This record gives sequence, structure tokens and C-alpha cells, in this order.
Amino acid sequence: MDNPYRPYPVKISKTLVETEDKQLKSFWLDFLDPADAQAFDYTPGQFAELSVSGYGEIPIGIASSPTEGDTLLFTVNKVGVVSNRLHNMNEGDVMGVRGPLGNSYPLKEMEGKNVVIVAGGFAVTTLRSTVTWMLHPDHRDKYGDITFIYGARTPGLLLYEDQWREWQKRDDINCHVTIDREVEGWDGLVGFVPTVCEEVAPQPDNAVALICGPPVMIRFTQPVFDKLGWQAEQIVMSLENRMKCGIGICGRCNVGPEYVCKDGPVFTKAQLDNLPAEY
Repeated sequence: MDNPYRPYPVKISKTLVETEDKQLKSFWLDFLDPADAQAFDYTPGQFAELSVSGYGEIPIGIASSPTEGDTLLFTVNKVGVVSNRLHNMNEGDVMGVRGPLGNSYPLKEMEGKNVVIVAGGFAVTTLRSTVTWMLHPDHRDKYGDITFIYGARTPGLLLYEDQWREWQKRDDINCHVTIDREVEGWDGLVGFVPTVCEEVAPQPDNAVALICGPPVMIRFTQPVFDKLGWQAEQIVMSLENRMKCGIGICGRCNVGPEYVCKDGPVFTKAQLDNLPAEY
């Protein structure tokens, strides 16, 4: 990215309301200039700033994988001025994407290891990117067992159903999808994510865990991993800590000496244990 403030112009090629409460909507974005698509060289775990002229920009994790081509996927929660405007935009509208920004999941360091992915609700976005990348034929042999544990309150709040339904049919990923309470017609697991983690009991030997979700999910999941013998260095998390500029200039997202937008958003639990409890 030559100019970190310059957004690439993109066109909305497809939209999809993802959840029954209509709060989460996915956007597929195509670059107007093929050269920009080449310049936007990203890795799962990174994020970008989505901008709408006259309204501003917001940091959003990249949900697509580089293995899926040049089209970018973002899933946006309707919580503010920019996101509300985005939800009212249509296919064919033009907007901006600035990035890619931040670090990524340690995919190279994860090679040769078993990978456990734990996601809750909306936080599954960049983990979708990661699983898609690891399952690609060019990458699958580089990793051991892949275990995916994902939960939401209700079936209607689960994202990317087509994707994880396909994963459930494969024999090279262990896919566990759960909802909090019994719902008529639901054919999956029932129970909170920490409970499912305890039942699946992923072992720490030669393994890495990527955990991302609401604070309450993480608070109750962490003891499960501790009980199973996981070390802080083996657990990787992704933070969203009041990020604004995305390049460590505005100073809104710092935790101690670290800027979440520039030094993160991906940190090991061992790194987080040495930072002030501000995240």
C-alpha cells in the first residue's frame, strides 16, 4: 500500500442479510482497477477500513480468503453511522476499501500442527477466512487435524451457514456448530461454546488454538483450555479495541505500548498476559 490513507475504489457486487435480526449483512466487493486488486495483498486475520463518501470509515475484519480470488468479503454489524449507511447501499454502488491493515494469524508457524478454531457469533469473520485458506488444496497438507467450534444464541444468528454446512460434509475438518438453547428444527449441537469445547476436549500436543468471540465466551472458554493443559503461547486471539485510523497514528486503540491496529489485532495469550487489562 503506497499511501496508507488512500482507499481503493470498489463496487458492491453482492449483498446478503446474514442474520434473522438483520443486524449483520455481508458485502462482496470488486476492485474497479485490476491493479488495485493485485496491490491488496492480504492474509487471513487482517482487516481493512471500509469507507463511504460523506459518512466516514470503519475497521472491519476481512472474511474472504486470498484463495477465493480478488473479490473481498466483509460482514458488517449495523451499529453506527457508517455501518447504517452501508446497510442501505445496494449492489452496484461504489465505496472505498483501505488496507490491508494489521497483522495476521500465524499461518506459517501453524504449519505441521493441529489447529483448533473457536468462534462465537459475529467474531467468526476472519476465522472463516482462515479455515477457507487452510482447506484449500494448496494448503491443506501443511496442517494436521483442524477442529472448528462455532456457536451463536440461535440458528438465525449463525453466519455463513452454506460454508460450515459444506465443512461438515468433509472428512478433513471436525466441524462442531452449536446454539445456546434447543430450537425446533435445529439439527446441530445445543449448548454454550465453552461446554462444547469441554466435550470436544481438544488436546494441546503440537497444537495451536485460534479463539475469537464475545468477552463472555472467551472468559468461560479460557478455563477449559487451561484445564486441558494448553499453554498461553499456544492460544491466539484477535482484538477489536477502539480501532480508528488503522495505522497506529490516532492512538485510540493502544493497550500499554501496543497499538491493536498496527501491532495486532492478532496476539497470543502470552502477549496479552503481559499487557494492561484494557482490552
